[in-house]
Amino acid sequence: MDNLDKNILKILQRNATIPLSELSKRVGISSTPCWNRIKKMEEKKIINSKITVLNNEKINLPVTVFLTISITNHSETWLKNFTDVVSKYDEIIEVHRLTGSNTDYQLKILSPSIKEYDNFQQTLIKEIECTNMSSSISLQTIKKNYHLPLSYT
Repeated sequence: MDNLDKNILKILQRNATIPLSELSKRVGISSTPCWNRIKKMEEKKIINSKITVLNNEKINLPVTVFLTISITNHSETWLKNFTDVVSKYDEIIEVHRLTGSNTDYQLKILSPSIKEYDNFQQTLIKEIECTNMSSSISLQTIKKNYHLPLSYT
């Protein structure tokens, strides 16, 4: 990936709906080579998809919860069940396997209210075999970034 590809990605990460003519003008090449570069990055899975980012507060999901889960059973069967459970709920927007702490997984969950979150967590408790669940409620989002740094490529 060269600097031209990086410039294309920087612009697309901030506005995936930019017209090709404007994008190609901003990076200094004609439309066809610009389109070819985008297609090549899509084929290489550098560009996975183009999405619309919603404001969770405006769609009645103002509560962000980080749920940590500790387990003792690290089997493939447990992991498959866990993956199936977390995949079926749209409220769970991120899932991370962790190291360096007393927890094994962290889920980022959006909810309309604390009460609704509590109901949702009770559902998860019934479906996920674990030794501990701990919730942290986000009071304020300080930084929320959807574009990745390209200085490491």
